[in-house]
Order: sequence, then structure tokens, then C-alpha cells
Amino acid sequence: MNSDFNNYNDYNNDENENNTNEFGVYNKDKANEYCFNPPKDKKQNKKPNKALKVLMALAGCSIVSVTSIVGYSIATGGNGKLIKAGSDVSQSTSESSSKKSETSSIPVEQNTAKRTDLPTISQLSTPSDAMTIPDIVDKVSPSVVGVSCLLNNGTATGTGIILSSDGYIVTNAHVISGAKAISVVLPENYYKDEQSDSSSNNKNDNSDEKYTYEATLIGSDTQTDIAVLKIEKTGLTPAEIGKSSDIVVGEAAIVIGNPLGFDLSGTVTSGIISATDRKLTIEEKTMNLIQTDASINSGNSGGPLINAYGQIIGITSAKVSSTYGEGLGFAIPVDEALPIIKDLMEYGYVTGRPTLGISGEDVTEIYAQFYNIPQGFIIRSVEDDSAAQKAGLKVGDVVIGINGELIESVSEFNDIKSKFSAGDTITVSVYRDGEISDKEVTLGEDRSAIESSSQVEQEQTQPQNPFEQYYNQFDFGN
Repeated sequence: MNSDFNNYNDYNNDENENNTNEFGVYNKDKANEYCFNPPKDKKQNKKPNKALKVLMALAGCSIVSVTSIVGYSIATGGNGKLIKAGSDVSQSTSESSSKKSETSSIPVEQNTAKRTDLPTISQLSTPSDAMTIPDIVDKVSPSVVGVSCLLNNGTATGTGIILSSDGYIVTNAHVISGAKAISVVLPENYYKDEQSDSSSNNKNDNSDEKYTYEATLIGSDTQTDIAVLKIEKTGLTPAEIGKSSDIVVGEAAIVIGNPLGFDLSGTVTSGIISATDRKLTIEEKTMNLIQTDASINSGNSGGPLINAYGQIIGITSAKVSSTYGEGLGFAIPVDEALPIIKDLMEYGYVTGRPTLGISGEDVTEIYAQFYNIPQGFIIRSVEDDSAAQKAGLKVGDVVIGINGELIESVSEFNDIKSKFSAGDTITVSVYRDGEISDKEVTLGEDRSAIESSSQVEQEQTQPQNPFEQYYNQFDFGN
């Protein structure tokens, strides 16, 4: 142990040249560290750089390789074959060039179709026996009218489709909603046909060669956004109705209407059917719609969506289009619209549609927590002799379920109720006085024009606080 310690001291105190080599010297101030600090007064024998030797060797190899390749190329004439003694190198090179020329002359298949012969989008999206767009416009335009409504705060315009020669016209329900007076503007061809009839009292010299007639509202259904009007006029040209169930994605679609008002009346736009059976929820109503990229703007509402044969396959709705965005147009399928139209024309309302005869207001999560009641909707009014009154439902009841399924809003309740018909019996679960009970309700038939998006009639005057009766039930911890 002492011997090792002495050896260490001997090493630490050693200051002779044994501590210095060609790489450096021992540093007394920093024990166990080795620094590169060669003495300046000693000249070291410089050895040749190894990297330089490697580079020189590589350069030599490269020269040999290039020389070999050039020699081989000269010997073979560039075609991989050795040239016999006495043969002409230039002749061999010429043969090689000739073969390359022959190879490059091999024809390559190319599309030789003339650009001027390419089909148009209309041709690609229509069958061989389809009508041209100008012919479609000539056929359908006499059946497309303008609809003008006088409102409390101004006017609104839309488009309509002539259904019969004696003046029945279909449009969107939202076009005539809240109207105090409705008028229909016929296209100019009717004016041209009768301009010689000076006894006509309907001529309007300021209407840009159009006829204006007062219209009567026959019926309106906000759930399907369809309304039927009637004008006292005969000899009209009814539109030809097609089948929306026959349409396929990609086929041609044409729209005629009055976008942005009557200054642009009779505007024609075209596109394709982008999709069928689109189920969209608009203002709490779920609708099955046709999607198209044909331009549909405000004022097109209620106009026709037309196929390649000049047949009506849908009723456009700009209200739906503007809700979803640009380039997305939607139309009500005519197959689904026809039963509604027939009911409105014959009865003035949609037959078989169920109703309870109540109006209500949603109980939101915040209200439910504050008043310590379940979510659903609170009944604010009950119609006399209605299905709800006969079943014992009262104002202040909170409806929380239907047929065993919990609901949290009026719209959820109506979505389930709409699957039933008038005369069906359903179970309505209500919360009253801290208890939940089930009521058996036989649905009545709704014969009124539904004005609210939730299919529940709303009163003009509302109570200040519909949850007042539950205020005392809430425990404030006092």
C-alpha cells in the first residue's frame, strides 16, 4: 500500500522529458488530464500524409479504368462486338447508327381523337334520345311562373310551377309564409299570345310584358315545404311530371326560375344530379332531398328541377341551398311531393297526419338543473277537445318520453310521433308534481296549416315564466 503511494508521488513529481512525447506533455496543474501542447523548440519529423497517399492511389485507378473503357469501345466499334482485323471502324459505327435509327422509327400508340369532337358535359350526362337544352326550355318555360307576396315588412318573391290548365300552382311553403296577399306573374309568352285582346283587365304595362293575377292559398304544409295556390285563369300550360325515383347520379339537371327577383325572370341554369336521397335537417325538420350542382339562388324557391326529357323531377328550395353552402342545390323529390299536393288541393291539409293538440317549450339542461325537473318539454297550452285533453294531459306537465323512449325536446318528440298516423294510440310519459306517469293517447288528425318548424302551434302571448310552478320545488339549501 505504501509502495503504491510512493510510486504515485514519484510519478506526480517527475519533471523530466519522459513526460513528453510526440503528442504532448504532462500537465502538472491538471492531474489525470492530457493536453496537446508539443514543445516549440523541438522539430518533429514530419511523416507523409496518409490521406494524400489514398487520393493518389484512387486517381491512378481511375486513369486505368478510363483507359480500359476507351480501348474496349474502340476495339468493339461501340456495339459490343470485336472488330476483325482489317475491318473498317467507320463502317461498324455506321451500321450501329442505322440500327438505332430503325429502332426509333417504331410507331407509338397515341390518342388521335380530335379536340373539336370531344362531347360536352350535357352530352355525357344525357341519353341518346334526350332533348336539347333549348328544346327543354321551350317546353317547360310556359309552365314556370313568378310568385309575389306582400308581407308586413315588404315583399318577397319566388317561383311556381303550373299544375293544371285551370290555374293550380305549386310553390314552396316558406315563399308564402306570413303573406298578407299573394299574386302570380305569368311568363311573357301568355302576354304575347293575348296582346291583341284589348279587353283584358289583367294587363300590366309596367310588368315587362307579364300578366299578374291575384292568387288564393289552397293549402300549405311547412313540414314538407309545399304550398298550393289557385288563380282564376284557364288555358294555362301544365308542366309534365316525371318520376324522381328513376333519376341516377350524374344525369343532367336543369333549373328555371326567378333568382333575385323578377328582373332575372326565366333564368336557366344546368348541371347534374349530384346525389339522391339526401336526408337533411332544416329548422328541426328532417327532409329527404335531391342534390344538384345546378345554380339555385333566392327567388328560385318553388321552381322546377327538370330532367333531360323536359319533365319535372323535383321542386327546388333555395332556403335549403343557402343553409348548406355554395354549389349545393337541393330539391324536393316530386314522387314525395305529389301525395302532399293532392291532399292540399282536395282537402286543404295533409290527411292522416297525427296531432296531440298541444304546444310546448323545451326544458333545457340548465332549466332542468335549476328547477330540479327532468329534461323534455313543458306543455304550455292544450286545445279543447283535443287528443291530449281527452288523455288527461295538462298545462305544466313535462313530457319526457313517448312509447318508452326518452326525449329531450319538442323536435325529438315530433320525429317519433310523425311515424304514426291519426287514430293510432301511443304512450306519453309526463312528469307532474314530482312523479312520472304514462298516459295513453289516441292521436287526432291535424287539419291546420302548420306554421312552426316544430309542428307544434305557438301562442302569440307567452307566460312570463313557464316554469314558475316548479320554483318552490327547488331546494336552495335553506
